[in-house]
Amino acid sequence: MSIKISRQSCIGCGKCLEVCPGDLIHRDEAGKSYVKYPQDCWGCTSCLKECAAGAIKYYLGADIGGLGGYLVTKREGERLHWTICKVDGEKVRVTINQKEANQY
Repeated sequence: MSIKISRQSCIGCGKCLEVCPGDLIHRDEAGKSYVKYPQDCWGCTSCLKECAAGAIKYYLGADIGGLGGYLVTKREGERLHWTICKVDGEKVRVTINQKEANQY
């Protein structure tokens, strides 16, 4: 599993850099984020959850049924929309209210 950051979509906020536990995310001369060695990604999805621009794709491994599919997120206020894009073009969307997600 690994991530890919779209420099066209990246807004340069730097939140992904702040939360990456492996310090794998860097900035280019334009201030856009990128991953130098995507194969070193731990798959924690911290950056994915912080990206308000939806610029980060998290590629799903075959071991969890991904087979080339990927996951993107988009923040909308307190809601986080997770969209799974399957290789056949099908998209599955899950919406989580972050304020209520960890209440027990």
